[in-house]
Amino acid sequence: MKQTGLEKSLSEKLKIAIQDVTPGVCVRAYHGGRLICDVQVGHTHPYYDFASLTKVFFTQQTMMQAFDQNLWTLESKVVDFLPDFFNSDMTIQSLLTHSSGLDWWQPFYKTLTTNNNIEQDWQTQRQKIYQLINKAENLKPTGKSVYSDLGFILLGFILEKIYQKNILEIWLDTKNNYYPDTTVDFSLNNKPLFDINQYAPTEECSIRKQVLRGVVHDENTWALGGISSHAGLFGSIDDLSTMALNTRSQLMGIAKYKVRQKTAQLFATRAIPSDVGDWALGYMMPSVENASCGPHFSIHSIGHTGFTGTSFWYDPRNDLLVLALSNRVNYGRDNRRYVSLRPQIHSWIFESIKRVI
Repeated sequence: MKQTGLEKSLSEKLKIAIQDVTPGVCVRAYHGGRLICDVQVGHTHPYYDFASLTKVFFTQQTMMQAFDQNLWTLESKVVDFLPDFFNSDMTIQSLLTHSSGLDWWQPFYKTLTTNNNIEQDWQTQRQKIYQLINKAENLKPTGKSVYSDLGFILLGFILEKIYQKNILEIWLDTKNNYYPDTTVDFSLNNKPLFDINQYAPTEECSIRKQVLRGVVHDENTWALGGISSHAGLFGSIDDLSTMALNTRSQLMGIAKYKVRQKTAQLFATRAIPSDVGDWALGYMMPSVENASCGPHFSIHSIGHTGFTGTSFWYDPRNDLLVLALSNRVNYGRDNRRYVSLRPQIHSWIFESIKRVI
């Protein structure tokens, strides 16, 4: 199919821009719900490690559904569901906005023994991880939001209490409710669903002694048998498009698989003061400086990024959705050059559509 002007321009820019940044990148954009850009540049693959996009397309969506079902409120506390939790004041809302004061990460995988059996790993290891999180020393309040995997792992435990199901059963319900026509999934027991050559390689892992393909990059998720509430989903650009368009439809009140529109809009509204952090209920919002969606997206935009080089951003004011999948960690996790490229991609697309509307 012949490329549009936007696709041709973006492809040419990306061919230069990705050198020494990432092996390849897939970019899609939708304006008014209509596909306006679909490019793949460099060495691309059908499936990518979504990394922390798992937080919004699994955990946040499921927490939003539970909220819509009146199973928790913005005043609900962690101890309402985990009675032995060390902090009696911490709210669920603070976990979603990364303002709980919990540490950002801990190397739990060093304490765990991975059996690559989901029943053993999750049921046994989750209790060990909960015990490791449930310590006052993990609370390090700064008065600012601090992005925390620990908080989202806790949300997984809370979801289990809310629904009286294990995390895998909860995921299957979420997928069936929201994304039944996609291939997005976890690599359960750390076994890829498809041929490994279909997966974008991430990092050469010194712990697992291999270049990771179809096996989750995040070590803690790996130690849990490949599934967690903070990372672990794999999918294609088609999958990401379906998931992100569902978010757009929720906000417009037209989602086939939906919560109430007012609930979707509440979760997409700034939930904490800007001097504390740039968060809605689970979604990132643009920071004043160095926003990952670039400087042009409106202050009402929502999105999220993934450590491996993935992202989605939606600007409801301009009805613009931009999705990107890459495997920038293939050049090493300390490769930060993609952080500068990502906002540029959004600006190139935004500036292009503003010239024609």
